[in-house]
Amino acid sequence: MPNIYVPKPDNDTVLYVKDLRTWFPVRRSFIDVIRRRPPLYVHAVDGVSFDIKEGETFGLAGESGCGKTTTGKTILRLVDPVGGIIAYRPRERLLKEWEEIGYHPKFIDQYKSVDISKIPSKYLKPLRKEMQMIFQDPYGSLNPRFTVYKILEEPLVIHGIGETKEERYDLIVRVLEQVKLTPPEEFLNRYPHMLSGGQRQRVGIARALLLQPRFIVADEPTSMLDVSIRAEILELMMELKERYKLTYVFITHDLALARYICDRIAIMYLGRIVEMGNTRRVLENPLHPYTKALISAIPEPDPRYRKILRELPIKGEVPSPINIPPGCRFRPRCVTYDKTTEIQRYCETEEPPLIEVEKDHYVSCWLYGTPEEVRELTKK
Repeated sequence: MPNIYVPKPDNDTVLYVKDLRTWFPVRRSFIDVIRRRPPLYVHAVDGVSFDIKEGETFGLAGESGCGKTTTGKTILRLVDPVGGIIAYRPRERLLKEWEEIGYHPKFIDQYKSVDISKIPSKYLKPLRKEMQMIFQDPYGSLNPRFTVYKILEEPLVIHGIGETKEERYDLIVRVLEQVKLTPPEEFLNRYPHMLSGGQRQRVGIARALLLQPRFIVADEPTSMLDVSIRAEILELMMELKERYKLTYVFITHDLALARYICDRIAIMYLGRIVEMGNTRRVLENPLHPYTKALISAIPEPDPRYRKILRELPIKGEVPSPINIPPGCRFRPRCVTYDKTTEIQRYCETEEPPLIEVEKDHYVSCWLYGTPEEVRELTKK
């Protein structure tokens, strides 16, 4: 009998998410208000659960609009969730800073994790030192009116790091050297438009590292760069990860890239995780029809494998995240659904949970467990 995925924290767990939901209200017309029509929401993240170990690179992958970037922003509280748990295990320095400003977090498990989704906004500032983000667009995320020095000095000033201008200067020079923008003096007085794409992304990485974080969300940090520059940025990120014992959430739509950099991966579709497990295992033995379709879209130079990989295509368009279809949300595009009549009644009425098919390999599909078996597990 299969097991249902439930986050199980331990001493190595830095963060775990349970049933996370982030909805955005749709603007209503005057007629909708007069007729008292119920409000509509974009279900960007709709019941996501996973856990991340310390020092791990956890991948979130899927096509555009699946909710992976919103998940990353919600974890950092850049976007507020409407439900669920975001449990983070803070370091001692963060607990001391919270105590200094009069906030006493409530631990939700024996490992002293704090549900940061419940923290009032006025107490989030100390958390920013622990959790940072590298944005997808290295130009749009940098203030075009600021020089590199000003961009990097701003977070130091906001968080009161460096008592004098000389101390802040030394910190900025040091972090520029770490991201290999050398000699640093040549870059300090440049504006973002005076830098190449790779250099701008290095400035973004430097800004994330300045506050000595423990946890970084990297939102497709190489998608807007040339292939040659991508390799340099990825090598830099992995080098910094080992040096500073960082934990990454790596958001990408490139499964080949995910295989190179991620320890574990979660495949997202329409706001939910449909498959999760060890990256190599998921990509070499995909179980969900959507994962198979994503892998079949990867260009394959060897003609012997092209036919095998493309036997399971995908049909139709992604449904609207406002009006999500009942039952399995992948059903309207699933070719397997058309061929497997015995599970049609499940796919049409009930949404499958993440079911463990093999050790630490989970998939959300009724092909691998019936609702009757799931209910028995829920009772236990």
